[in-house]
Amino acid sequence: MNAAIGIAYLIASLTFIAGLRFLSSPVTAKLGNRVAAAGMILALVATFFYKDLTNFPLIFVAIVIGAVLGSGSARMVKMTAMPQMVAIFNGMGGGAAALVSTLEFVHLTSNGATLDHSQGLTIALGAAIGSISFAGSIIAFAKLQELMPSNAYQFSWTKFANAGVALILVGFVAAITIGSSSHLVIAGLLAVAVILGLVLVTPIGGADMPVVISLMNSLTGLAVALTGFVLGNELLIVAGALVGASGTLLTQLMAKAMNRPITNVLWGSFGATSVAGMELPPGATVREISVDDAAVLMAYSQRVVIVPGYGLAVAQAQHQLRELSDLLNDSGVEVKYAIHPVAGRMPGHMNVLLAEADVPYSEVYEMSAINGEFPSTDVVLVVGANDITNPAAREDPGSPIYGMPILNVDYAQHIIVLKRSMRPGFAGIDNPLYYNPKTAMLFGDAKDSVQKLVAATKNAAKPRDSKRKEDGRLAATKA
Repeated sequence: MNAAIGIAYLIASLTFIAGLRFLSSPVTAKLGNRVAAAGMILALVATFFYKDLTNFPLIFVAIVIGAVLGSGSARMVKMTAMPQMVAIFNGMGGGAAALVSTLEFVHLTSNGATLDHSQGLTIALGAAIGSISFAGSIIAFAKLQELMPSNAYQFSWTKFANAGVALILVGFVAAITIGSSSHLVIAGLLAVAVILGLVLVTPIGGADMPVVISLMNSLTGLAVALTGFVLGNELLIVAGALVGASGTLLTQLMAKAMNRPITNVLWGSFGATSVAGMELPPGATVREISVDDAAVLMAYSQRVVIVPGYGLAVAQAQHQLRELSDLLNDSGVEVKYAIHPVAGRMPGHMNVLLAEADVPYSEVYEMSAINGEFPSTDVVLVVGANDITNPAAREDPGSPIYGMPILNVDYAQHIIVLKRSMRPGFAGIDNPLYYNPKTAMLFGDAKDSVQKLVAATKNAAKPRDSKRKEDGRLAATKA
């Protein structure tokens, strides 16, 4: 029977690897989810055949409760709340790993026995890392859900406080490693680890949440892998290693996309420094554009690039945006979507939104692939994106986001920005792009604005080429 379980676990491990491979592309992402889910079901069924497994009624009750809560929340969650859901689910994974390690410690030491050094170290690290991930993910959820302020802050004593808590945690880990069987020690370790997770993530601002979420994800994977070693379960080791490795790689990619080391994310968050030194061009003013003029300007262009941001997710305007791009394509306009790696509130947020609206993957371009095309682009339509289009990151050494790669939308001939107000983005800083003479603002809810643009584009006549060119020049002049 153990051989059969081992084979089932091996097949499940292969499905996890294949699922991750398929998830690398929006075209095959749905298949990847299904393959990985099938592998998990196989692993779950195989686990029930362990000869020492007991408490079947309690296990079934837990599975039913978890399935109902998980499937129900996944179906009801809005796309704007997807980052929050990822954060809370990730936190639950870390918390579960910490509890399993803790219960195994209690079980092994209940009769006064002491653990060997490797066993103690594995249990202590699993409990500590899982607790840090749990607490940090809860804070990330609260910031994204706006249950607590999303702004970043740093004090001179913050780093010393974090270092002090970390040293205390190391002390608890060392105590368990050298053989302590006291339940008070493991309780103290859990408490200090939770505190470290809280004080580590609380000062970090909302603009850094994509990196924080992927970092917490990697910690959860590591905690699960350690739990696998604690229980002697090969599948947990493989699954945890895959999650930890993918989370680590994603964290590195996100940090690279922001041109900032992980240490700077943890201890030097966007918005934690003063922005008083930022200066706007002399006599800078904001120009507005009407829906009709914006529609004409885009309809008579040769190339339009759409830049989606979190405002698109808030307004749930992805379907209307797809309709607008289809109309422009039918008019002979080349339309592309430009995606910044940290657009939205989690990695891949904009890709998920566009995939939901069935936007062709061939029209979606990453920042590195499209940045060179902005100088030859007639119109850029920015929908609710702020920090990722801020030229201060490229030009103002005094800006908190200086050095972060951005979408160079200001190099285009014309820029139309759909935005509710002039309120700054999550980084909490102003955007000089909005005062650029080439930029025109279309204020209002993104969904309503795009719907109006769709209607205006539909109503636009199809004059002869010479008349179309004249109308395009007129719209550009007004903009």
